[in-house]
Amino acid sequence: MSESNNVTLASDEKFCRDCGEVIKFRAEICPKCGIRQLSPPESGQLGRKSRITAGIFALLLGGIGVHKFYLGRIGAGVLYVLFCWTMIPYLIALVEGIIYLTMDDAAFAAKYG
Repeated sequence: MSESNNVTLASDEKFCRDCGEVIKFRAEICPKCGIRQLSPPESGQLGRKSRITAGIFALLLGGIGVHKFYLGRIGAGVLYVLFCWTMIPYLIALVEGIIYLTMDDAAFAAKYG
């Protein structure tokens, strides 16, 4: 890698994620090694889950755990599917949906990302 601690990057430059060469920030492909670069995240929204979407999923499809799958809680989602015949997941999802919809955006983002 040609990446060095002494190199100062301009505001429109970055290091290639593969070879470490200094390239333009908006470059899609490194001119030195030809590796495609990752797109920069747009307005910080990468990986954020919507509390409104999670709340609606919980209220409408929560009995089968759709909101848990949406939030990345695969194990909990599987439990909801396995026990959906007992109607207990429906009741829990109703409460969770109300909690999601009334929760502050910052608190939701901190807990569920």
